[in-house]
Amino acid sequence: IANITALGFSVNPDGTVPPIYVAPLTPAMKSALKADHRVTKVMKVPASEQVAMFPAGASEGWTRADYGELWIPAKGTTIDLTPRTWAMYERCIRNYEGHDDAYIKDGTVYIDGKPAKTYTFGMDYYFMMGDNRDNSADSRYWGFVPEDHIVGKPWRVIVSFDKDKSIFNSGIRWNRILKAANPDKQ
Repeated sequence: IANITALGFSVNPDGTVPPIYVAPLTPAMKSALKADHRVTKVMKVPASEQVAMFPAGASEGWTRADYGELWIPAKGTTIDLTPRTWAMYERCIRNYEGHDDAYIKDGTVYIDGKPAKTYTFGMDYYFMMGDNRDNSADSRYWGFVPEDHIVGKPWRVIVSFDKDKSIFNSGIRWNRILKAANPDKQ
């Protein structure tokens, strides 16, 4: 409660906090919200944008909402090794494909201690996006997931809640419970 009030938000007399929403807004949307009498405060939350984005050394200026262009490695595909591609794919090559002795020196990439101009990936990789895109710690922060790290797939939705409603006031999305998680893939 102390942190909420320190940010300028109000607390109800009974100690509960009115709904607080986090959303990406354009300047026009921000102005419209400020003009709405039902909205008590609109503020910018910059802290999460200052967290380093993946890949380090190649993501300058990228943000959660405006993530840069990034190719996802595919098994059997060959890339040219440059300082920029090394920054993007070093983790895959070193940590997941088993080339511990891989590095860059004076602009030249070395794989297994030998200069290399290209690299062919041995696995498929995946870019994982959280279901709450604007508030998720996902591949934008920790990188690609190699195929051998994926151990399953979602099968059924157990329960689904509407975050804007209470459990006792239509907050449970009954139409989603025990339904296929990926109905078009079944």
